[in-house]
Amino acid sequence: MSQHAAVLFANDAFYLAFTNRDAEAMEALWSANPSVSCIHPGWQAVVGRRDVIDSWRAILGGSNPPQVRPLGARATLLGEVAVVVCYEELESAERLLVATNVFTREGGTWKLLHHQAGPSPLEPAQMREADPETPVQ
Repeated sequence: MSQHAAVLFANDAFYLAFTNRDAEAMEALWSANPSVSCIHPGWQAVVGRRDVIDSWRAILGGSNPPQVRPLGARATLLGEVAVVVCYEELESAERLLVATNVFTREGGTWKLLHHQAGPSPLEPAQMREADPETPVQ
C-alpha cells in the first residue's frame, strides 16, 4: 500500500471509529505526542493528549453523538507528516463541515496529530456533483 493510500486509510479509520462510537479505536488512532490538538465545531481548542481523548469519549459516549460521513478526502504528504482535507456530512445537517486532519507517522503507522472541523457553505448535493474523489498527492 502506498503512503498516500495509507494516510487515506487512517483518515477513513478515524471516521469509522466516530460512526461506530468506538472510543478505544478513536484513542488508538491518536498520536502518542502529548501536544496533540483538536477543535470540535463550536468548541475552544483542546490541547494535550489526555484532554483530546477525554473530549472524544464525551462526544462518542453522549446520548446523541453525530453521525458523520467523510466526503472528498484529499491527502498531501510532507515527509513524516500528512494533511487530509475533507468534508463532513452530518446526518441531519443542511450544510457540510470542512475538516483538516493532520497525521504523523509513528512506527510505520499514520496517527492523528490534529483534527479541526468547522462550517462550510457547501450543501451535500454540491459535493457529490463535484466528484471530489480524485486524490491529490
